[in-house]
Amino acid sequence: MNALSTLVLAFAMSTDAFAAAVGKGAALHKPRLSEALRTGVIFGVIEAITPVIGWALGSVAARYVQEWDHWIAFVMLCILGGMMIRNGWRADHDEAAPPVARHSFWLLAVTGFATSIDAMAVGVSLAFIDNNIAITALAIGLATMLMVTLGVMVGRLIGNVAGKRAEVLGGLALIGIGATILYEHLKAA
Repeated sequence: MNALSTLVLAFAMSTDAFAAAVGKGAALHKPRLSEALRTGVIFGVIEAITPVIGWALGSVAARYVQEWDHWIAFVMLCILGGMMIRNGWRADHDEAAPPVARHSFWLLAVTGFATSIDAMAVGVSLAFIDNNIAITALAIGLATMLMVTLGVMVGRLIGNVAGKRAEVLGGLALIGIGATILYEHLKAA
């Protein structure tokens, strides 16, 4: 995977966390930069660890599916991208909660893990292609930290609607990466 694909993947993986952070920021009463950074670090660390876990699981299976690996990566990324697009367009029915000063660590960690499940699945698909998982995981973690920090800070300004639309763009990016992997493999064959 080239540097541009890694960068696009990193920001695509951060869009669902960004959407959640916008919601978290909207729920906070006058979010401070320190709270936004705290939230960004929690999400970023979790988002960096989960693709490594997925990659490790996928590496075990890689030798058994080498002839189909590009198709597996393509299908998994398209499914994940489609799910992100669907979630981005789904209407929220949550009732508005009163603003709080700070979210608990455990609430942020659980939310961070929930938004990183797709990164774990992407990690599985990365085991099937030529990829440096450490660089990719670091890029995903840093992009997530940046996007979540920004999401919290602007959450009160743009609200949940714009954050959910970012998830649609992330889903489209995943589908694009899957198509690129498939195209490069088929072109080489």
